[in-house]
Amino acid sequence: MVGQGLPVLFSARMKGGLVFVCEIDGGKRRISLPQSWTDRGPQPMPGRFAVDGLTAARQLIDAIGSRLRDTDRG
Repeated sequence: MVGQGLPVLFSARMKGGLVFVCEIDGGKRRISLPQSWTDRGPQPMPGRFAVDGLTAARQLIDAIGSRLRDTDRG
């Protein structure tokens, strides 16, 4: 079962990642759900950067690179 109790018929690898094909309306219709929309995805790693962390890391790298370029010139 995925998310709201939808029965999974099969999973497939698509360009965007793994999707689960599920039945709805008592088996009359099928829908595809990306793994990220379900409770079946991998747990985030504890040290993972969020957008703010990536922005701060980029600013730090740019500042270090700038200082290294200035040192090479002088």
